[in-house]
Amino acid sequence: MARWCYRHRLVVLLLWVGALFGLGFAATTAGTDYANVFSLPNTDSKRAYDQMEKAFPDSAGDTDTVVWKVADGTARDASVRDRMQPVLDEIAGMKGVGQVAGPYEGERGAAQISRDGTIAYAQITFTEQANAVPKELVQDVVDTAQGAERAGLQVELGGQAIQRVQEPPTGLAEMVGILAAAVVLFFAFGSLFAMLLPIGIAIFGVGTGLFSTQLLSHATDIPDLAPLLATLIGLGVGIDYALFIVTRHRRGLLRGLAPEESAVVALNTSGRAVLFAGGTVCIALAGMLVTNLRFLDGVVIGTSLTVVFSVLAATTLLPALLGVLGTRVLSRRQRRKLAERGPEEERASGAAARWSMSVQRRPRTIAALALAVMAVLAIPVLSLRLGATDQGNDDGATTTRQAYDLLAEGFGPGFNGPLQVVVTAGATDALAKSIKGTPGVAAVAALPPAGGVTVIQVVPTTSPQSVRTDRLIDTLRDRVIPDAGATAHVGGVTAVSKDFATITGDRLPWFIATIIGLGFLLLLIAFRSLVVPLTAALMNLIAAAASFGVLVAIFQWGWGLELLGLGKEGPINAFLPVIMLSLLFGLSMDYQVFLVSRMHEEWVHTKDNARAVRVGLAETGRVINSAALIMVCVFLAFVLSGDAGAAMAGVGLAAAVALDAFILRTALVPAAMHLLGDSNWWLPAWLDRRLPHLAVEPAEEPSKDAAPDGGGASAVHGFVRDAEGGPVDGAVLTLLSKGGRQLDRVTSLADGSYIVSVPAPGTYLLSATARSYAARAQHVVVAGEPLVHDVELAQGEVDADAVN
Repeated sequence: MARWCYRHRLVVLLLWVGALFGLGFAATTAGTDYANVFSLPNTDSKRAYDQMEKAFPDSAGDTDTVVWKVADGTARDASVRDRMQPVLDEIAGMKGVGQVAGPYEGERGAAQISRDGTIAYAQITFTEQANAVPKELVQDVVDTAQGAERAGLQVELGGQAIQRVQEPPTGLAEMVGILAAAVVLFFAFGSLFAMLLPIGIAIFGVGTGLFSTQLLSHATDIPDLAPLLATLIGLGVGIDYALFIVTRHRRGLLRGLAPEESAVVALNTSGRAVLFAGGTVCIALAGMLVTNLRFLDGVVIGTSLTVVFSVLAATTLLPALLGVLGTRVLSRRQRRKLAERGPEEERASGAAARWSMSVQRRPRTIAALALAVMAVLAIPVLSLRLGATDQGNDDGATTTRQAYDLLAEGFGPGFNGPLQVVVTAGATDALAKSIKGTPGVAAVAALPPAGGVTVIQVVPTTSPQSVRTDRLIDTLRDRVIPDAGATAHVGGVTAVSKDFATITGDRLPWFIATIIGLGFLLLLIAFRSLVVPLTAALMNLIAAAASFGVLVAIFQWGWGLELLGLGKEGPINAFLPVIMLSLLFGLSMDYQVFLVSRMHEEWVHTKDNARAVRVGLAETGRVINSAALIMVCVFLAFVLSGDAGAAMAGVGLAAAVALDAFILRTALVPAAMHLLGDSNWWLPAWLDRRLPHLAVEPAEEPSKDAAPDGGGASAVHGFVRDAEGGPVDGAVLTLLSKGGRQLDRVTSLADGSYIVSVPAPGTYLLSATARSYAARAQHVVVAGEPLVHDVELAQGEVDADAVN
């Protein structure tokens, strides 16, 4: 497939461009139909919602709030009233605004002024839900309301629709993430073209994935959270997958391979690992389905679709682009050095090799230090509390946060999250009286009944995110309502958040067991080992604990939160563990596959565990760390998205990837594998016979072209000559397996003669390079006897694109 894409690069490129623009046009024409289906079946809050929907079907529009505070006097003063009432009347006349309930409308309005008279609020009900309200209308409301401000009169606005207009421009987080990734790639490759390749692949993968998800939103329920998370994961894996393949391709070019053969070898090795890694990410994402939270189904569809397109782009579009660029994926210095000195020896060097040797010499010390760091970071997870963020967690400079704080100051901390006790049978007055006498209740108001349903508004004395508010909900459900003999359900946003957190916490162990079990099976089949998948599962749990510890310390304890401009501390979003663990397990499996597949390749050939672990870490450590750094940049950029959930997910995933790559895969995993020795690769014979074969790296097997009675080791020998038949002295000849592994390397003598060793009969690739000659690569078929093979080199630069 790689060879076909390479040779038909223009066709492949046109197909991908056509797919991207075609899907984009179709998605733009059809528009979006994202549906925030948030259903918690068999919960008390869901039953309360269902009853309210039947009794009050017209209360579907989003309700936002205008809050004002006077420094001198009260909000009842004529000067304040004359300034605010015309503003409220103007807002009420705007198209798209259903009604405005202000504090100057009789006895009911008087309750909208605080006891000390300094703070008042008005409620604006739009005709549509927050996501459907035009941003232009919301901005007009904000500008009109804040236009009433003067010295001594502060005006702020809160609500879901208001929050939408204070978000940064769409695409800002993505652009910052891509720019940061570009910087890392340029330093890693030193080539503009090599830098652009992974970014281009990620853009094609994410673009086609997002447009497809947008079209699917018309056929199934997909929440508007799905495209944001799909972009988050798609950019990360798209850049990383292309990075792994391009790195392998560049290594092949530096070894003297012609561009086409190098691309084919890269796709047949790293490309296989990319296919496998992409599959593990999709399986980890599909693990969300076991939670039975239906709104996550759309998230699974959107994110998985984007990952699939990213894998397809990396395995089809990338080889086509490699064909377009040829040797220009190398830097100018590397191309010049290759032309002057010939191919490089394939060996790990620099910091990666030195670190790999250090791990081999001191595995116990390094493993102990890595475990200690992860254990310390995991300590905060013991106080993890799931809940929901609200506008009280916004940045202190935003109008939504200031409106939230003003309402809490004037009407109590529980005013921002009232409970709704929906009564369908029983004595409503007696129940309301019992609720009013319950500790933790600040105010109770029974609304006029409709359709046989009465709603009692209950304002707690504590904030919506307080533990005591959760306890109050339990008290109402378990004791107060049953004692009053009424049939009632406790609903409202605060109760929904509590129920969601409870359900998530209950189902989390099953979810974790599912994705760990599936990951274990995949690695067991891929690497034919029991210990490798067990180690991976343990490392994934350690990474999850440490990353959630970091989340708790920052977002729940508030360490550095205001400094980072991320708002105020609060509970961890209840949906975050499910989504974050899916992404974390998928990405962790990526790094495990890329690291261990190289170790496994070396183990298969040498049966030397110490060498396999050392070589695997030395050759993949740098690229894994570069890939992780890119992921961290992309994820941290989502702090700029303006969405509190996306910011929390971005910080959590950035911490998880950094800890996983820089501590676990670079230190703890190789140290543990050194300590375990040959037992890393142990698999019972009976299990080995029953497992299907799934090769992450291509098998080094004799070719079908070889003679059936071929013997053992052999050789290829002959002369290297120029076009006129003269001997070429100092030509470098390299023998490679079909999988791209270097088997032997020699230099021709003064008379042009050479001889390379062949391990067994089969088909091999023989490349020849010499200064001032064009590189040449040929397939050679070796039977049982030594093969005589002369090589002719033509004058020219080392930029060959033709292979015999």
